[in-house]
Amino acid sequence: MTATVFIDGAAGTTGLEIAQRLAGRGEFALIALADAARKDPRARAQALNDADVVILCLPDDAAREAVGLIANDRTKVIDASTAHRVAPGWAYGFPEVIGHEAVAAAKRIANPGCYPTGFIALVAPLVRAGLLPAAWPYTCHAVSGYSGGGKALIARFGQEPDIAWRGYALAFGHKHVPEMQTYADLAIPPVFAPAVVPAYRGMVVEVPLPLAHMPGAADPARLRGELAAFYAGSPVVSVADHTADLGEILLRDHAPAWDGLRLHVIASNDGQQARLVAELDNLGKGASGAAVQSLNLICGLPETAGLVL
Repeated sequence: MTATVFIDGAAGTTGLEIAQRLAGRGEFALIALADAARKDPRARAQALNDADVVILCLPDDAAREAVGLIANDRTKVIDASTAHRVAPGWAYGFPEVIGHEAVAAAKRIANPGCYPTGFIALVAPLVRAGLLPAAWPYTCHAVSGYSGGGKALIARFGQEPDIAWRGYALAFGHKHVPEMQTYADLAIPPVFAPAVVPAYRGMVVEVPLPLAHMPGAADPARLRGELAAFYAGSPVVSVADHTADLGEILLRDHAPAWDGLRLHVIASNDGQQARLVAELDNLGKGASGAAVQSLNLICGLPETAGLVL
């Protein structure tokens, strides 16, 4: 059975990447609006209500408005904005963490943020297992390709070719922090330090751990073992086994699209310090790939169909 899908915001970066992953797939028929109709409230409302699944690639306020235009209890929604990530009644679209069944059964799914995907993937299983304390002031350092900032930031990097590193959220209160705290089961909001570099796509998220000073923290081998067990069998998330010197982790300019997520536990020789590191594509598992994974699940399809792994 073919499911009809309407991507509201299909001209944006995330929407375009979702459409690329759905191209040629006979399980879906895309509802497309002509350029003149995209801002017509009646045309949008019609498309939102005609679709079996709506994927929102919109700013937060526009996403909330779009949900309000759906006047039936049949249409399912995947929202790629921040608007509903900690909202009651919305499932968090991270099946490896919240459960595949929970996503597959949901009618309203909030796509995770790109930075929170790396942070939560690393921290949530370890806190749940009691191997890291929930009441700890975690820090998250992260760097992303500039495509994560959408068309405006893409344009700015084009206009300012000499920018090598752009740190932001310096005033704290970044909108990703609530979901990072909520889904990692933390008692204290993490200190979040994001930055953007002049690579189009790609992301590295790091959580430093002073293990010797953290109450109840396990040793690095147990942390790695827990993550490996938690994600065992996942076709999307992998955990590196550092039996040899890691050397370095690289973000490459012009990297191809990728919908996977690779996790590392990197330890000091004495085991008293560790660095949890996640590698992902901010446009893949951090955005469009995650939306397609959720779409597959709610339509009863293999979760990796159409993904780049």
